[in-house]
Amino acid sequence: MHEDQESRIFIFRIILIIVFALYTVRLFSLQIISGDIHQRAAQEISRRTYVIPAQRGEIFDRNFTRPFVINRDTFAVTLTPAEIPRGRMEEIIGAVSGILGVSSEEIRGKLPSQYLQQYQPVEIAANVPFSLISALAERKNMLPGISWHIKQVRNYINVGSLSHILGYVGDITRAELTTHYNLGYQQGDMIGKSGIERQYDEILRGKRGRETRTVDVRGRRITGQENIIREPPEMGRNLVLTIDNDLQTLVEKAMGSNTGAAVVIRPSTGEVLAMVSYPWYDPNIFTDGISSDFRALLDDPEKPLINRTIQSNYPPASTFKIILSTAIYAEKLFSPDQIIRCDGSINYGGRPWHCHERRTGHGRVNLRRALSESCNIYYMTVGRDFVREERIISYARDYGYGSVTGIDLPGEISGLIPTPQWKEQRFHERWQLGDTMNISIGQGDTLVTPLQMCNLVSMIVNNGKIYKPHVLKEVRDPVTNAIESVVNPQVLHESALPPSVFESIRQDMRSVVTHGTAFNLRQIETAGKTGTAQFGLADRWHLWYTAYAPFNSTNNDDKIAVTVVLEATTYQSGSPSVIASVIFQGYFMNQDFETAARTLGLWHLLQAGDR
Repeated sequence: MHEDQESRIFIFRIILIIVFALYTVRLFSLQIISGDIHQRAAQEISRRTYVIPAQRGEIFDRNFTRPFVINRDTFAVTLTPAEIPRGRMEEIIGAVSGILGVSSEEIRGKLPSQYLQQYQPVEIAANVPFSLISALAERKNMLPGISWHIKQVRNYINVGSLSHILGYVGDITRAELTTHYNLGYQQGDMIGKSGIERQYDEILRGKRGRETRTVDVRGRRITGQENIIREPPEMGRNLVLTIDNDLQTLVEKAMGSNTGAAVVIRPSTGEVLAMVSYPWYDPNIFTDGISSDFRALLDDPEKPLINRTIQSNYPPASTFKIILSTAIYAEKLFSPDQIIRCDGSINYGGRPWHCHERRTGHGRVNLRRALSESCNIYYMTVGRDFVREERIISYARDYGYGSVTGIDLPGEISGLIPTPQWKEQRFHERWQLGDTMNISIGQGDTLVTPLQMCNLVSMIVNNGKIYKPHVLKEVRDPVTNAIESVVNPQVLHESALPPSVFESIRQDMRSVVTHGTAFNLRQIETAGKTGTAQFGLADRWHLWYTAYAPFNSTNNDDKIAVTVVLEATTYQSGSPSVIASVIFQGYFMNQDFETAARTLGLWHLLQAGDR
C-alpha cells in the first residue's frame, strides 16, 4: 500500500515536470522565438488610424493665369462621444447647438450609435467662422468632448456665369457611397455634385493620407511623437479648362439679365471657349452650408441650377431651315434656283399657315432668298412636296440632332427629332403632311439644345465634321505645374456629304447677314441664321441666333461659332443677333463688353444700365 502511494506521487511529479516543461517551452517560443511577431501584433491592436483629407485640385482658365476654384482654410468642429461624462450628452449638444446655430437634431443625426461609447471624433459642423470657434474656446472647460481643427473647403472666385461649368461639392450621400465605395470613397468624403467638380471628381479628389496613433484599451490617444506614424495626403490634380476668361465675361455681360443661354465653340477642335446660362447661382452657398439659400435655389421658378446650354431644349424654329437647305442641295429633288411664290400664307388642312417674318409675303423667292429672309412658305412647300419627312429627319440626325454631344459635363439631354414611329407610340396618331410642314420650319415637337445648335454650325464650318465639345483642356501636377495629360480633338461625327454642299450653305448663311434678318458687322464678316420659336404664349417667343466668323478666313483655327437663345422673351427685351455681334466684335477686336457695344452703337439696345 505504501509502495503504491509512492508510485502515484512519483507519476504525479513526472506529469507536473512535463507540464511545466511544456509551459516553459511555450513561453520561450512566445517571448523569445516569436516575441517580435506578437509584439507587432499587440501594437497593431493598440493602434488607431485616422484619415487625413487630401486637398482637392484647383481649376484654372485656359491660359493657366486665372484660378476659378481654389481651397481655403476654415474650421470644423468635432465631438468625441466617450469624452463626454455620462448623462451630459444632451446638455453638451444643446450648448454647442446654441453657439454654432446648428439644430440639435442635425448634430444627433451625425452621431452613429456605434460611436457613442468610443473615443472616435465625429465631425458635427464644417466651415465654422473664427468668431464661433472663439466662443467655443471661451467655454472649453464646460464643453468636454468638443474640439476643432482646420479644414479646407472650396472657394469659387468671382464665379458668376461659370457656376454651371464648375459645379459644386458636398458630403457624399449613402446612395453615392453605394456606387462609389469600390473606388475608395468613404463616409464623410466630399464629392462633386455637378459640373466639372462631378465630371472629374476622381482626378480632383487626390489621395487621402493616414495618421496612425497608439491608444489605450479604451481608445484614448497616448501622447508622444514616437506613437505616431504619418502618411501624408496627396493633393488632387489641377485642371485647366478651355474657357477663355475674358470671353466668358464678355458673353456674360452681353447676355445681361436675359433668361437663356449662349455658347462659343472653336469648330476646328471642339473647345468650348465660353458657356453662359442665365440665371446662374453662387456655388459658395453649398460650401457655406446655408440651407435656406439652397432651398431658395430649388424653389426659384427660373430654375438657376439648370445649365440651359445642355439641360434645356427649345424648338429650333427657322434655324432648322439650314438643315432643309442642306437636303435640297444634296438630294437635288428641287432646284435651289427654282421659284416659289410667297403671298404671306398658304392653306392646308383647312387652316392658313403663315409666314412669320412677313405676313404680307416675300413674293418670288429661291432658296438663297428664302433662307436669308426666313420664308416659311418656301420651306413648308418644299419640305412637304419634295423632300418629305424621312429625308428631313435623316439630315437632322446627320447634324447631330436627337443625340447628346458627349460634352464632358454631366446632365446633358438629347433633345428630340419627332418621327412617324415616335408620334404613333406617343399620341397613337398617324403622321400627317402638316407634321412635315411643321418640322420643315423647326416647329412642332422638334427640340434642340443650344450646344447642339452650335455643333450644327461647327459641322458647316468643317465641311461635315463635328468635333466632340469639351471644357477640359489639360491636367497639371499640383506641385510642379507640369502638364500630365492633354485633351486632343476627337471627331464626334463626319458626314458623307460633299464639301460643295456646305460651301453653298455657308454662302446662304452669309446672305442672311448681308441681305436678311441678322445684324451686319462692319469690321468682321459673319454668317448665321436667326430663329423665332413659338411655344404657347402669344406675346413671347424663344429667340435664336447661331453664327460663325470670320466668314472670309481660310483657316478654320481662326473661326469661332456662337449660339445665343433668349427664352420666353419679347423682341423689346433683346436680340440674339445683336448679342452675338457684340461677342464677335469683342473677341476679334480684343474689346471688353462696353467698348464693343459702344463701337457698334448697340449700348442702348443692350440695356447697359442693367448689366
